[in-house]
Amino acid sequence: MPLPLYLLALAVFAMGTSEFMLAGLLPDIALDLGVTVGTAGSLTSAYAIGMIVGAPLVAASARNLPRRPALLSFLLVFAAAHAVGAASTSFALLFCTRVVAALANAGFLAVAMTAAAALVPPDRKGRALAVLLSGTTLATIVGVPGGAVLGTELGWQATFWAVTALCLPAAVGIVEGVPAEHDACGAAGKPALRTELSRLTRPRLILVMLLGALVNAATFGGLTFLAPVVTGTAGLGELWVPVALVLFGAGSFVGVTVAGRMSDRNPGPVVTVAGPLLLIGWPALAVLAHRPVALFTLVFVQGALSFALGSTLIARVLHEAAGAPTMAGAYATAALNVGAAVGPVAAGATLGTGAGPLGPLYASGLLVATALLIAFPFLRVVTGARSGEARL
Repeated sequence: MPLPLYLLALAVFAMGTSEFMLAGLLPDIALDLGVTVGTAGSLTSAYAIGMIVGAPLVAASARNLPRRPALLSFLLVFAAAHAVGAASTSFALLFCTRVVAALANAGFLAVAMTAAAALVPPDRKGRALAVLLSGTTLATIVGVPGGAVLGTELGWQATFWAVTALCLPAAVGIVEGVPAEHDACGAAGKPALRTELSRLTRPRLILVMLLGALVNAATFGGLTFLAPVVTGTAGLGELWVPVALVLFGAGSFVGVTVAGRMSDRNPGPVVTVAGPLLLIGWPALAVLAHRPVALFTLVFVQGALSFALGSTLIARVLHEAAGAPTMAGAYATAALNVGAAVGPVAAGATLGTGAGPLGPLYASGLLVATALLIAFPFLRVVTGARSGEARL
């Protein structure tokens, strides 16, 4: 894999840290800015909505810009938003900076996905995407726990400043590392925006986007409410919550790395094996959550299976959107973040049921079951087979 790809992954690491770090900072932010924890939680929703809306809109507005300046501009706006947020004493201003950061993140990721695919031969797109997304998985392993510790010791503002600092070497890397030949991507040779948007009418693309969103919804639905399972059902102390999150992140890194090597050549086994295992794993995690060893083991396994299947489906989005070179990354980003926004809402709705803190785990299983039921009649489409497939 080319070095510029890893420099893009560094920026994705900073952005992934920002997206997930608020989980450990909300109480301090609420206290410092004089709002309730529930109100502070709207910062997370603002970010998710900004990512969903921003991916296609920002990518469309930047489609005629060379990739290197576009990537650099998005990254610098993202860094500036965090600097302003760190210095803010107003919740309204902090809220605005989260929206701006999300828009910049969405634009960067959309362009970066397309750029990553352009940096490698067509038969290595899946592996390139895995390297890029490894920045997100590493954020859950290192960035988020590290940010929580930094926020505890030095205040939530320190975490925002740390994210800003992480952007600087990534920016230098983009300037020095992204090859100039990939800047030569102006309007010449590109399909019209209307042509690229018309790809969204293709049932094959809609199918893999829907499946990617459902699997990601299951992932974030279970992950978001993992803490009550650890401290409630398993009866462990709060210090074990970061351990569970790190294990999930470590599993996700393993899953996205292994799947990335297979998703181009032979994605079929990833879908047909990881899918059913993921479906079994979520209710199994709920049933065995009272046993700490089983809990932590299954958390790691579910992280690996979730990101193996999810990254493979997102790679299929890029393949099916091949006729939309500047918008393909936006479609993939939107699918990821629709799941990230819907999953916690669907899972959270189960907390008031008889299942209690285990409800989100069962909800995640139901979301995966829905994805598999939709995928089954079109398995050849989902796995990339072209002969004798169900017609779409």
